Amino acid sequence: MTASQQPPVLVTRRLAPGVIERLTAQYEATLHDDDRAMDRAALLAAAPGRRAVLTTLDDRVDEEFLDAAGPQLEIVANHAVGYHNVDVAACAARGVRVTHTPGVLTAATADMAWALLLAATRRLGEGERLLRSGTPWTWGPNFLLGLELAGTPLGVLGMGRIGQAVARRARAFDMPVSYYNRRPLPIEEAEGADWKPLEELLATSTVLVVTCPFSAETRHLLDARRLALLPHGAVVVSMTAGVVDEEALAAALDSGALFAAAVDNFEHEPAVPASLLAQERAVLAPHLGSATVRTRQAMGGLAVDNILAVLGGGRALTPVRR
Repeated sequence: MTASQQPPVLVTRRLAPGVIERLTAQYEATLHDDDRAMDRAALLAAAPGRRAVLTTLDDRVDEEFLDAAGPQLEIVANHAVGYHNVDVAACAARGVRVTHTPGVLTAATADMAWALLLAATRRLGEGERLLRSGTPWTWGPNFLLGLELAGTPLGVLGMGRIGQAVARRARAFDMPVSYYNRRPLPIEEAEGADWKPLEELLATSTVLVVTCPFSAETRHLLDARRLALLPHGAVVVSMTAGVVDEEALAAALDSGALFAAAVDNFEHEPAVPASLLAQERAVLAPHLGSATVRTRQAMGGLAVDNILAVLGGGRALTPVRR
C-alpha cells in the first residue's frame, strides 16, 4: 500500500473498550490491535501518509519518525499525561500539533500513590509473600511492624494536579503536608501545604511522594546525595519514572537509611533493576497508576477527541505547551 492509500489515522496500541468506535465512525484507521507496543521498524513502516497518529509512551516520535510520516501529518495525540517520548520542538517546526491527556488520570494515579504508600508503610508485600510461600508463622508483638501515617510529615515533590490530589487525600490521615515546585503555588491551589526549598523538603519529610514530570532537568533529581537528606527511616513513593535514581534508591534501602520504598514507573521499562527486586522493603508495581477502566477510557477518549478536533479543522483540546 502506498502512502497515499494509507488510512489517514494510525493507532499504535489497543485501546480501552469503547474508545476507538468514535474515531473509526468518522475516519478510516489502521489499528495495531495488540497490548504490546509496535516495534520501531513496524512503526516507521506504518507512518507514511498519516494525518494523525495516536501514540503511547513507548512510541518515539522524533525526526526519523516525522521524516517517515511525511508533510501531511497534522497531529500526534499521545495517550499519556507525559510526553517525553515526543520531540515537541521538532513537531512544532513542522507544524505538527502534539496533544496529551492531562487531568483525566489524576484521581486514579493519586489513589495508586496512596495504595503504594500504605502497602510500603504496613509491609503488605512482605506479609503476602510470607503467606504465599507457605513459611510457618505466628502472630507476635514484634511481627512485621510497620509505620503509622497519622500525623507523619508528608512531602510532595511536584505539586501539579496529581500532587495536589495526593495532598488532599493526606487530610484523612491528619498529615502535615509540604511540597516543592520550582515556584510556590497560589494559596488556593496548595491544598493547605507549605512550599519548601527542595533540600529542606527532603530533610523534613518522613514520607515523600514523587509526582513531578520527567524531563532532562528532573532526571535523577533524587540521586544518592539527595536521598541521604531524608530523615533516617523515611519512605519514598515514586510515581514518575527517571526522577529517582533507582540504583541509589536500592542502596538506601539496603543500608537501612530508608524504611521502605514503592515504585510504579521505571526508567527502563519493562526492565526493573535487580537491586530493587532484591529489596524486601520495596513495593514494586508494573506502571498501574492510571490502570482503571474508567481512567483508561477517559485517556483514550481524550486522545481521540483531540484527533477529531484537529482533523475537523479546529483547535486541539489539550495541546502540549512548550
